[in-house]
Amino acid sequence: MSKDENYKFQNSILKKLDGLLGGMLAEASSEEDFTGKAGKSMVLRLPSCGSKRVGLIGLGKTASSPASFQRLGEAVAAAAKTAQANSVAIVLASSEGLSNESKLNTASAIASGTVLGIYEDSRYKSEPRKPKLNSVDIIGLGTGPELEKKLKYAENVSSAIIFGRELVNSPANVLTPAALAAEASNIASLYSDVLSANILSAEQCKELKMGSYLGVAAASANPPHFIHLCYKPSSGPIKTKLALVGKGLTFDSGGYNIKTGAGCSIDIMKTDMGGSAAVLGAAKALGQIKPPGVEVHFIVASCENMISGTGMRPGDIITASNGKTIEVNNTDAEGRLTLADALVYACKQGVDKIVDLATLTGACIVALGPSIAGVFTPSDDLAKEVFEASEVSGEKFWRMPLEESYWESMKSGVADMVNTGGRQGGAITAALFLKQFVDEKVQWMHIDLAGPVWNDKKRVATGFGIATLVEWVLKNSS
Repeated sequence: MSKDENYKFQNSILKKLDGLLGGMLAEASSEEDFTGKAGKSMVLRLPSCGSKRVGLIGLGKTASSPASFQRLGEAVAAAAKTAQANSVAIVLASSEGLSNESKLNTASAIASGTVLGIYEDSRYKSEPRKPKLNSVDIIGLGTGPELEKKLKYAENVSSAIIFGRELVNSPANVLTPAALAAEASNIASLYSDVLSANILSAEQCKELKMGSYLGVAAASANPPHFIHLCYKPSSGPIKTKLALVGKGLTFDSGGYNIKTGAGCSIDIMKTDMGGSAAVLGAAKALGQIKPPGVEVHFIVASCENMISGTGMRPGDIITASNGKTIEVNNTDAEGRLTLADALVYACKQGVDKIVDLATLTGACIVALGPSIAGVFTPSDDLAKEVFEASEVSGEKFWRMPLEESYWESMKSGVADMVNTGGRQGGAITAALFLKQFVDEKVQWMHIDLAGPVWNDKKRVATGFGIATLVEWVLKNSS
């Protein structure tokens, strides 16, 4: 954005563009004090030009990460929506010096951001709005089969993120445990060459002694559905077996410890299946991408946490499928009870690594805010893998401590453990609880995505976690 003594752009692309516009761009940028700062933009309407509008969108001084260019795509989408544009062309003012690989990654990130930015979930509106944008040209970042492959990958992941958003956005009177299981089965049937589905009924879960999961489900008129999808490549040897486990509470009232008062967020407890949306979104993307050499199990213990005469009471003692007993001192700490049996089940599939994702604690939002997920794992190697995947996806994670001394607060006088400790370190004690249900030989990570699963400002789901999970599986595939 720097200009010479005549207030003309020094950048060659901006200089050429400004020349075609009779200096209007340089003049307007000075008047509006547009300096290229990240998140800022300026759009001019052009009465007699090939394009109806020209815009400058700021990337800041050091834009290099995929997240920066994804935000550029989102900003372009926002401008296109405002202008009701049919077509958009995007060019970087400074693309010189970018390697071929950087160009591919940049184009892919811009494409993803634009697709996700233009999307609006209007399924439940009486007058749904359809975006008018039909085409996006990304100029100066290459052409050819390598780029086409990268853009196809971006398309697959973006469609999976949109699918995940729609699951979380769906209200609890639409997305019941049965409906979530049907969505999972539909994914398996769409990609039946690599995916299979096994949906367990309450009776089958009882045979497997899933007392912890069934205790949560007991109060609801909507029966639980235990979802197990399995991805196997159609050919070649299996080098690694992975499991993705997602919390799948399609609604959480809190049970007898009912959610009340300011900040309880009972009105958005349809989002309590955000972990399962990440897992099933990843299944959809991987069904399309079909990575070799890796087997992946997608597991969701889906149910509702409601209140009735058949429901779990505070003080009840339940037994998980690994034989461990739990004194329920808070029925609103229910997600971990469903995950307990899901994690035991995952270990029995003979997997090498497990990542579980859950909207588990408000404590994690207090610690990390609304846009960063907390990561808990005893494995440095697994942490390295997932954080490397997140650098590609642009999603934000922060590793939290698994402080073993905090387990003291989880001890029961009459059972093996209680299901919740005190208020202090609540996200840590929740992770320590889950650890009790994972085989020591299995590398395990817990991701608490209670914050970033939902955009409170826009009141819509984000699809958080899907892009990182897909990247992580591909890293294990290669």
